[in-house]
Amino acid sequence: MKKIPKQEYTAEFKALAVKRVKDGLTVGAAARELGLIDQTLRNRVKATDAGKLNGAGTKPVTPEQMELTRARAEVIRLRRKVEIFKKSDGILCKGCAVKYAWIDTRRPYYALTEMCPVLAVSVSGYRAWKRGGKADRCRLTDAQMLALIRAIHDELKGAYGSPRMVLELRARGFSASKGRVERLMREHGIRARHKRKFKVTTDSKHKLPIAPNLPDRNFAPAAPNQVWTSDITYPWTDEGWLYLAVVLDLFNREGVGWSLKPRMTADIVTDVLTMAWFRRKPAPGVLHHSDRGSQGGFNSFKNERVHGWRFATREDMTATAFEYIEVFYNRKRLHSTLGYKSPTLFLQDWLTAQQMEKRVA
Repeated sequence: MKKIPKQEYTAEFKALAVKRVKDGLTVGAAARELGLIDQTLRNRVKATDAGKLNGAGTKPVTPEQMELTRARAEVIRLRRKVEIFKKSDGILCKGCAVKYAWIDTRRPYYALTEMCPVLAVSVSGYRAWKRGGKADRCRLTDAQMLALIRAIHDELKGAYGSPRMVLELRARGFSASKGRVERLMREHGIRARHKRKFKVTTDSKHKLPIAPNLPDRNFAPAAPNQVWTSDITYPWTDEGWLYLAVVLDLFNREGVGWSLKPRMTADIVTDVLTMAWFRRKPAPGVLHHSDRGSQGGFNSFKNERVHGWRFATREDMTATAFEYIEVFYNRKRLHSTLGYKSPTLFLQDWLTAQQMEKRVA
């Protein structure tokens, strides 16, 4: 039986994981969304505060910088309180059950101690509601269903149309019919972010040496770490272009490696492959297929996170790319090619099936 080795992470990944905590997420919430152990992330936060997080260019933190960090944390806390108030518009006048359901959709982003006071409910009440069984014990009204759809639409930044929204609602324990969800989304103008026409930018008409196409369009491998594919895209920011290289394992469409650079230099290729190797440690023989002019394998990032938004800095774009790949795409996004499962869940199900087969044998 094939196993996925214990993952190791590059300094780039560690720094961006810590940044999510610094930006206001609790350690527990950030660890859950990234598939990390709480204490591991907590140790990385402490190492960052001490100026000792592994990675080139890290400098010791002075007392003045620590005080500035605390002041910034307070500003972020107040800003998040305002965000919760704005995003819960339409929920404040609803009953406790609807408030608890809304809170449940936002837990990856806000702590219970942040949300419950704003919505005038108690943490103990929410936990009692969670212990009481599935959320669909009674049929939600259209107003309640609409509130949930809007909350999920906001949480996923408009990535889902009605088909995936139906599956997402059901996965969260709510009874949802295709026709009802379609009607509510249509009547209230809730729609997925539109896909933009793809423009070929890769120059395939050159006389440079080209490696043979070993996968030969066989993009449905039977196990992990058999075929990887890579793609490079370049979103714009007010500071200039930012180049994003990604390596996907075609078995479960997981982004196993990525790198972000302000310039397209050779190290972006070595860095993305280094991250992929540390996370998967494949046996010899994995095929790596790079883009040669076909539609970008990671075009969904631009469609679902970039187009229609303005990014003031490369740092903002970097944080957005990290959230999209590590939090949403790998662990939440429902992929039609995977039977509407996330890459992480698809891989976990495969590993479980392998273990069962081994026991039977």
